[in-house]
Parts: sequence; C-alpha cells; structure tokens
Amino acid sequence: MTAQIILASASPRRKELLDQIGVAYRIVAVDIDESVRIGELPLVYVQRMAAEKSAACVAKWGNHLPVLAADTTVVLGDVIMGKPKDKQDALSMLRQLSGATHQVYTSISLRGNEHSQMVSITEVTFKPLTDAELERYWHTGEPLDKAGSYAIQGLGALFVESIKGSFSGVVGLPLFETGQLLIKQGIQF
Repeated sequence: MTAQIILASASPRRKELLDQIGVAYRIVAVDIDESVRIGELPLVYVQRMAAEKSAACVAKWGNHLPVLAADTTVVLGDVIMGKPKDKQDALSMLRQLSGATHQVYTSISLRGNEHSQMVSITEVTFKPLTDAELERYWHTGEPLDKAGSYAIQGLGALFVESIKGSFSGVVGLPLFETGQLLIKQGIQF
C-alpha cells in the first residue's frame, strides 16, 4: 500500500494506532531537543514538541507527503513528567502518581497543505501503589522510555483506577483528533 503520510516517530505504539485506523504511512524518526524551557507550561511544551518534530521531519525529508508528529507528556499539577533518567527517577514519578489524578497531554501536528495541531488532555487516576509493586514494575523494564514512567497499554494498566478522556491519547496518538486532522488535509482512510 502506498504511504499516505510520513509518521515522524519510531514509537511502536503510534504505528499500531495508525494501523488500527487503516492509514498507510512511512516512518521517518526525528531527533530533537526535548528539554522543557524555564517557566514553560505543559500545554505550550507539548504543542511545541509536536510542532518541532513535524518541522524537523519536513526540513530533513521535504513535504512530498503530509507529516504527522506527536508528543505525549504526563502532568501532575503543573509539573511535566517526562521519560525517567534512571530507576530512582522512575520510582519517584510513580510514587507521586500513586493515589492521585494526573493529566496526560498529547499534541499532534500535521504538516501538509497547511500546519494543523490538536491536543488531547486525559485525566488518569492511579490507585495507591506499594513499594513492592513499584519494584516489581521497574524490573519489567516497562517504565523506561515512557512519559511518567508507565504504559497504560501494558502492565501499567494495573495501576489505573479510572480514566476520563482518550485512551489512545494516553497511549501516544489520540485517534479522534488524528482522524480530524487527516480528514482536514483530505486524507481518506
């Protein structure tokens, strides 16, 4: 099948979600500086990251196909929880999320005939977690390379007491919003 878009991501979860809705894509991963700027609010950060990823992809490969990029971050209060640096960082994040409600922001950026963006914000509530649960979870390897140190589509689902919003957005690509942007660009699926 001929690619309809370029996916500016190497995330297997984003690939699975695009496969789920039948969009043909080509993968072109980009590497950008994902540092949070001083005083940057979570919404501004996640929108900037998605936009910079799609722009970097267009700059590198051109715009012969629309480019879709996304960024997901976990937010507790106004604190942005990125990917953990190490075990201590991962367990610290999970302890903060334990028994609390946090938000997951996922911004998508589509560059084609024009640049469009949408954001999904989902509330996720964790059950209280024990140190033993956190240790076991760390040793699965799942917290690595995940915003907030958990994967809702994996074993991390056992921690989720409730969710209000987009499950696919928490996974990394909100399908409703993605579909809206693709349709706006004239991409049929």
